[in-house]
Amino acid sequence: MRTTTYLSLLLLPALIAGCGNNRAAYKIPPAEPALVETPQNDRGMYLDLIKQMQAQGAYFASLAHIDAFRQRFGDIPELRILQADALRETGERSAAAQQYRMLTKGPQAAQAWHGLGLIAAASNDASGAQLALRNAVQIDPLNVAYLGDLGFALLQSGELDQARVPLAKAAELAPGNARAVSNLALWALLNGQPEMADAMIQRANLPQATRQEILRLASTLRRPVAITSGAGNAPAALAAQQGPTTPSLRPLPPRSMLDRFTPTTAPSQETVQ
Repeated sequence: MRTTTYLSLLLLPALIAGCGNNRAAYKIPPAEPALVETPQNDRGMYLDLIKQMQAQGAYFASLAHIDAFRQRFGDIPELRILQADALRETGERSAAAQQYRMLTKGPQAAQAWHGLGLIAAASNDASGAQLALRNAVQIDPLNVAYLGDLGFALLQSGELDQARVPLAKAAELAPGNARAVSNLALWALLNGQPEMADAMIQRANLPQATRQEILRLASTLRRPVAITSGAGNAPAALAAQQGPTTPSLRPLPPRSMLDRFTPTTAPSQETVQ
């Protein structure tokens, strides 16, 4: 199997909740007493319950309720973006992308571009990911998740100078957000400023597991940066990451690129060749 190297692949397995590619497949969803007890005759409440299901990782179940919602209340853009997110999270990238593209001109445009960026990243399309994520940030410039995802996309392509601004914006907009701070600390390490990175890590009081993973990510991302230094060739950086052909263990991709710094118990891994 060819090693896949999209953005979320490099992200933190032990500190995440898992992403895309059937991350919620066959997962027994948590109990939903509210969904059972509440009459599904209030459109806003039902929509909120579907969002809650997705927040809990029950994406397959949310798809079923999206169909039920549509039968009862009809179709609305907010429902379609939830459906696109669920399709992406359950591995239906083509269907998700089609849905996202239809929403890039309406009130869900920022979310749609963000979803397209994640799909492009998962498909090793670095330039497409950056373009879509820039569009998301342009529409919603205060969204910390969008800024962080764009910054990491630029980091992976070795574009440290361009990554600095969105990552710094995210960290200053959400100084208490450990993931945003960790992203900026990662940038500092890659930029040859370990003292700055350590100061940020200490100030945020990040757990030891997160600190170790920041160091691991820095080591992983340095290799393609070194290979493409002076060339500015993002596709070459991705090709460099695809070099090894011997089997190895890789983390399963996370639900979101920013989720790589969310502590969990044990990493999920799969063998790749």
